[in-house]
Amino acid sequence: MDPYLLRKLNTERAARRAVIHLTDLGDGRDRVIREGDPVAGPLGEAVTGAFRSGRSVLAEVEDRKFFLNVHLPPARIVAIGAVHISQALAQMAGVAGFDITIIDPRTAFATEARFAGIDLVADWPEDVLAARPLDAYTALVAVTHDPKIDDFPLSQALSTGCFYVGALGSRKTHAKRVERLTALGHGEAEIARISAPIGLDIGAASPAEIAVAILADIVAHLRRRPLVEARP
Repeated sequence: MDPYLLRKLNTERAARRAVIHLTDLGDGRDRVIREGDPVAGPLGEAVTGAFRSGRSVLAEVEDRKFFLNVHLPPARIVAIGAVHISQALAQMAGVAGFDITIIDPRTAFATEARFAGIDLVADWPEDVLAARPLDAYTALVAVTHDPKIDDFPLSQALSTGCFYVGALGSRKTHAKRVERLTALGHGEAEIARISAPIGLDIGAASPAEIAVAILADIVAHLRRRPLVEARP
């Protein structure tokens, strides 16, 4: 690979941005395509499909063959609240291939004994997310029921374009949440992205069942997400 393309590829990957290293198998020419870069015609359709699936593919376009080597940032889950739902979700997330971080400033809940082997941070989300920002390949799950803890990360998730934003609570609770997020400057369409009540409607009752509903919803959003818009 050309050293310039290699540097570009590594820069994008380090910044947790999705890229494809495309190689024309006929003449050997290659290029790096960032998610959101315009690519016209049938090749553009193949590029879009590869970004959505995350799988490297061989594409035949107009009697030419291209290899699309896909590099997606590892999708991750950030859960706000070290509660029973988060305990179950943390175990399931690893099986499904997601990295997960649990954030909760309440040290009575955020204990190593309850989250052994899990990336657990017993601090306020404002401080944690300043050092570990959210991005388009992050799912934000807010489950504390406490606006003082949940509202900031929810606002950040909407602003940074997290592919999934979910919040625990009844419709009445969410209506009040909508008022607070509106006061923070978020529009109606933006707030409508929040999955609330959280997760797919499967009639979940126990914390483990709710975790299943949340994880299924996250997977659906990841695989059906709109691609990142073109950047200058």
